[in-house]
Amino acid sequence: MVELIKVGLNGYGTIGKRVADAVLKNSRFQLVGIVKYTPDYSSKMAFKKGINIYVPPEKWRDFESQGVTPKGTIQEFLEESSIIIDASPSGKGFANLSLYKAAGKPAIFQGGEKPEVAELSFSTYCNYDEAVGRKYLRVVSCNTTGLLRILCVLHKEFNVKRARVLVIRRGADPKEDARGPINSIKLESVEDVSHHGKDAMLVLPNVKIISQAVVVPTTLMHVQYLDVEVATPVIKEQVTEVLSRYARILLVDPKKTGLDSTSKLIEAARDFLRSRNDIYENVVFENSILVSGNSISLIQAIHQESIVVPENMDALYAVAGVKLPLEKVVEETDKLLGIGGLKDVF
Repeated sequence: MVELIKVGLNGYGTIGKRVADAVLKNSRFQLVGIVKYTPDYSSKMAFKKGINIYVPPEKWRDFESQGVTPKGTIQEFLEESSIIIDASPSGKGFANLSLYKAAGKPAIFQGGEKPEVAELSFSTYCNYDEAVGRKYLRVVSCNTTGLLRILCVLHKEFNVKRARVLVIRRGADPKEDARGPINSIKLESVEDVSHHGKDAMLVLPNVKIISQAVVVPTTLMHVQYLDVEVATPVIKEQVTEVLSRYARILLVDPKKTGLDSTSKLIEAARDFLRSRNDIYENVVFENSILVSGNSISLIQAIHQESIVVPENMDALYAVAGVKLPLEKVVEETDKLLGIGGLKDVF
């Protein structure tokens, strides 16, 4: 019998709870448990699901008073885990890094951390082979994950020279009632290139990426406009054929399906009975794909709450050194999450 790889999850928010569910489904990994610092409703939900909860020693009684019996302390969590996925709030992961190093445990961080937190910023389609065997990986942010997926596919097939990107970013996740804007469209960054482009160029250093971003008052999804220059002239049929090969890229025809908005996409995922109405795929609006000579432009929607879940699972395979080629890793993760099923509907 193959020994399961023990995975500990530090953080149980938007990304953490989704990654926890994915790890629980995977027969190669065992979820040791989660770290929680506050006894809130999510602690109770996890406890009811049978997930082990590890807490700071000084918070033990606070959790017990809320009906949650911790499994152990954070130190015990570190001792029992073979690999840590850090899904703590942005900036906390860097502080946690010293704990993981002291315990001698490899870790996977999220895109809210600075690149210096890890040996490599990671995106599956772009640099999986380079990530295998690394001790510390950083899965890039939701917008950057969506951007890199499609750029790396196009780069592999057509040799991308440059890309201009406009990110229209959701103002908050559905539960984030303290964020905004509420009645405005706001520049996210006044710098010449937003962090999405800078992060993407860490993974694709030979491609010039210029990105800017605005924040809009919605909670559902991000939308990105890409204008990509490739090495040689192409036609639209070539582009759509290439994109359709990849399960994590979903081409949607708004005329045939009526899916011409982010709200309708979320409703479709809900009707498809996706857990938490998650859309793990880049949703590319097929009618937005315009090709002229060396130029490809398109519009895609990115579900910020779930888009990085597949990459976190792939990163586990890489850090754990599971001896499978990239294609098999992606196949296992996609099957686990039901990625590809929406293609049959749309």
